[in-house]
Amino acid sequence: MTTSESAALNGTGSRLRGAAAPPGDAEVRGDSYKWTVLINTTIGILMATVNASILLIALPDIFRGIGIDPLAPGNTSYFLWILMGFMLVTSVLVVSLGRVGDMFGRVRCYNLGFAVFTAASILLAVTWMHGDAAALWIIIVRVVQGVGGAMLMANSSAIITDAFPANERGFAIGVNGVAAISGSFLGLLIGGLLAPIEWHLVFIVSVPFGVFGTVWAYVKLKDNGVRTPARIDWWGNLTFAAGLISVLVGIVYGLQPYGGHTMGWTNPWVLTAMIGGVAVLILFCFIETRVSDPMFALELFKNRGFTMGVIAGLLGALARGGLQFMLIIWLQGIWLPLHGYSFERTPLWAGIYMIPMTVGFLISGPIAGRLSDRYGARPFATVGMLVSAAGFGIFDVIPIDFNYIGFALALMLIGMSMGLFAAPNTAAVMNGLPPNRRGAGAGMLNTFQNSAQVLSIGVFFTVIGLGLAASLPHTLFSGLAAQGVPAAKAHEIAGIPPVGSLFAAFLGYNPIQQLIGSSTLSTLPPDRASYLTGQEFFPHLISGPFGDGLHLAFAFAALACVIGAVVSWLRGGTEQPVHRSLAAETAAGLAGAGDAAAGEAGAGGVGGVDPAEATDAAGAMGLPAANRAT
Repeated sequence: MTTSESAALNGTGSRLRGAAAPPGDAEVRGDSYKWTVLINTTIGILMATVNASILLIALPDIFRGIGIDPLAPGNTSYFLWILMGFMLVTSVLVVSLGRVGDMFGRVRCYNLGFAVFTAASILLAVTWMHGDAAALWIIIVRVVQGVGGAMLMANSSAIITDAFPANERGFAIGVNGVAAISGSFLGLLIGGLLAPIEWHLVFIVSVPFGVFGTVWAYVKLKDNGVRTPARIDWWGNLTFAAGLISVLVGIVYGLQPYGGHTMGWTNPWVLTAMIGGVAVLILFCFIETRVSDPMFALELFKNRGFTMGVIAGLLGALARGGLQFMLIIWLQGIWLPLHGYSFERTPLWAGIYMIPMTVGFLISGPIAGRLSDRYGARPFATVGMLVSAAGFGIFDVIPIDFNYIGFALALMLIGMSMGLFAAPNTAAVMNGLPPNRRGAGAGMLNTFQNSAQVLSIGVFFTVIGLGLAASLPHTLFSGLAAQGVPAAKAHEIAGIPPVGSLFAAFLGYNPIQQLIGSSTLSTLPPDRASYLTGQEFFPHLISGPFGDGLHLAFAFAALACVIGAVVSWLRGGTEQPVHRSLAAETAAGLAGAGDAAAGEAGAGGVGGVDPAEATDAAGAMGLPAANRAT
């Protein structure tokens, strides 16, 4: 999940940037144009969120289709890059592309993003290669797709704000939030349904919508927002991109075994990438204090409300960013096979069984948007973090082979807590800043949360891997030996890095037949060979060690949420109540929930502020249009 925070995929303060349009422009454009804008941007958001979440479920069939064993030595990098490449690119580019949209035209940038995203979807859908070439092709095209997705994310809600009058913008942004929520779980269902039939279908499904949306956008959308004169902070952009990419790439490769170690955190290349990346980011901070039009407005950290809100958002994303991956491992690799589902059917049912979390988003989002406006954001954002910590505590005591009713209730509680935190936290962050600095503040909030999503995945996989390393080798050796596998072979298999078993569980994949080999299996009694390669032995075997790792991961997440709750409370409670209509409050809440859902799906969420509120605040202060956004 980051990023992610008043509406899904809205760019670096894009709502507020849209407020720069002269008053009354939206009203005179006519109803037909505003609905064209809303439908087109909704299609774009659905495409981005469906495309991100569909891959979480479809990976097993994609690897089988291209003939790649993702667990073979040297192939785990394919798995990690296909999984995380899109998120990494959007984390790095969304701030810069939002600024480009401000300077050269939001619709121009948005349309180009739609075209790039659709072209990449077509290239993925016609993948004809196999083996390593196919894996590299998918990784490269997914990165290109991420560039297009970042253009969409950075400008979609700004275009809505330009098109809709102030009294209707909340509704429009709320519709986009519902689209993000819907896309985050529709992708799981569509991926589970289509991938077993033909893996190309998971990419083909977005092509007709992308072609239609692209052509429609180029024909109908108009660049009628006010452009913001500025100079591109080239050195800031370059050092920020280089530093953040270096850190995030180091995280990706740190998840792979190195030498005799379970993970790669002692790999000199990983250490160089991460330490060097941090050093470049420090240089970036220095540069930002010296340029006239900085990419990041570092002086905003002097504002306590902004600083505490950003830290709370980062901790929330860090705690929850890797949650969906862990739940898929739990369901797809262990619980569903133990309950009679074949490995081929687990992707679809994993998506179905995770629906309660989406329901939780939908329940709490509108309530949070309504109540936080009336009574202040601090108590609701803080309670949201505490409820998240309680949810992780419940997951920690649920047995691996659980009763689904309790699991579903815990899922719903986590979903409700995310919806309760997202919109109030972002509103508090944005409302604590002067109107002409909210665009810069939103961009910074976006980047911290999106980056924390990637970091969270690395933390969760590392913590789970350490838990597996402590007990899996002995459990694996004992289990294989008990079924008659020769001791030498069992010892060899037990010595394989446990992260391979973790990835196998995530992919809903039983590696035992491949690890034992047909020559050894042929020497075993048929009933034992069948049991070893069936759908119960591996899930039973990994469930205990995986549970040990889960305890560590959930404890880490709960601790991060508790610290986040403390930080959230320390922001202060000086904000004034905002009085809006029920529809506007509900729309703002749905937008925040959709933003969180987009982050959880891996699309990356991007924060902002309700456009109607931003416009009203700027107008109330008597600011001229050109000064209402940065």
